[in-house]
Amino acid sequence: MTPSSLQAQIDDYLALRRGLGFQLDTPGTLLAEFARYAEGVGHHGPVTTDLAVRWALTTRSDDPAQAGRRLAAVRQFARHRAAFDPATEIPAVGLLAAVPRRRSQPHIYNDAEIAALLGQARLLLPHGGLRPATYVALFSLLASTGLRLSEACRLERDDVDLADGILTVREGKFRKSRLVPLHPTATRALTIYTTDRDSRPGALRSRGFFRTDRAPALMSDTVQKTFSRLRQRLGWTAEGRARRPRIHDLRHTFAVRRLLAWCIDGADVDRKVLALSTYLGHAKPSDTYWYLTAVPELMAVTTGCFEHFARQPQENRA
Repeated sequence: MTPSSLQAQIDDYLALRRGLGFQLDTPGTLLAEFARYAEGVGHHGPVTTDLAVRWALTTRSDDPAQAGRRLAAVRQFARHRAAFDPATEIPAVGLLAAVPRRRSQPHIYNDAEIAALLGQARLLLPHGGLRPATYVALFSLLASTGLRLSEACRLERDDVDLADGILTVREGKFRKSRLVPLHPTATRALTIYTTDRDSRPGALRSRGFFRTDRAPALMSDTVQKTFSRLRQRLGWTAEGRARRPRIHDLRHTFAVRRLLAWCIDGADVDRKVLALSTYLGHAKPSDTYWYLTAVPELMAVTTGCFEHFARQPQENRA
């Protein structure tokens, strides 16, 4: 097998699984890196455990489980390839650090942190260019709607109805589409952005809703790299936090804040979560509860509600 055929086989594998409804953004990125690594070291022949482990250990992440995640991506591919090439070696489960079955507690952004992120986004180069305005609009939308980054990057002009304040998210996770109503403040902000965007040379030739002066659409990997630079400039680390802030934590923040508001208002949270689950594009409400880990903010509200309940006379607790 030549290195180029390895990439071709990876492409076939990803096409097959995506055809079954799997999105595989992260595994696709990892397997592309694996193919480049195999080419770089001059590997020939079927996938081997040694090759997979050596590549997995090249990670620069300080997360001890990251090497295991990388190996898991190759393991899934190797299982597929073994059906076509019996000489393929499938890395044994348990090699390297185990992938945690429970996620780490997400970081819940406060208002000052979101404002600081937007402030840094406004300072992106080129000054006066479209790129700073695009990133401010993108991060604002993620914070105000809880969209997945991939969903926001895939938005096209026709998907954003600013007259009625509705986004159409096409083929989100598990290829599900949905309508996402916008708050009036979000609609106004996006209207300002579109006016700025469409005044730029060449902007009207782009189908993508979010674009820069050079790119007709935003790519998730590019946004992640830009966010990492902004996070570094802001000095955001894991110290004093549940974890180092990530873009995806804006989605967690949206969900938790919505639940907090309902708890404070005394709403029937069990009924409201069904609506939140639909809004976020989850397959079932239990997926939404998974987002709503007992973060300190929620625990404080819950404790207050229980104390109020406990102070009531026994006959009023029904």
